[in-house]
Amino acid sequence: MKTLGVHIIVELSGCQANFLDSVEKIKELMIKAAILANAHIKEAVFHKFDPVGVSGVVVIAESHISIHTWPEYGYAAVDIYTCGESTDPWKACEIVAEELKAQSVYVTQVNRGIPTENKFIHTLHTTEEVIGYAEST
Repeated sequence: MKTLGVHIIVELSGCQANFLDSVEKIKELMIKAAILANAHIKEAVFHKFDPVGVSGVVVIAESHISIHTWPEYGYAAVDIYTCGESTDPWKACEIVAEELKAQSVYVTQVNRGIPTENKFIHTLHTTEEVIGYAEST
């Protein structure tokens, strides 16, 4: 398959509830993750829900990084989609997981693009694999 982008879908649980409910902290974190992943930020939009939760997206020249939080469950859903070769979506994943102090991290990687032989490949990564990746970079 001609890969046009890498999309990682991140499930984070056991996160700090007070962090997950702060629109300011979440926005700052997601912008930091984009910068450290070598992305070029175009716009950032975040929303605080009542009574709890935050959703937001950082639009980057290479695609997007988004988050939806459920503080009452210590859970965050994160999508990191990057195109090109200069941006490292795994670095963004590492930063978000570390800052939220996630106890469990599950990542599905989807290589986006044009299939050859009608095959798309999606892979699942566990907490240990994500942490191992972060330590090796």
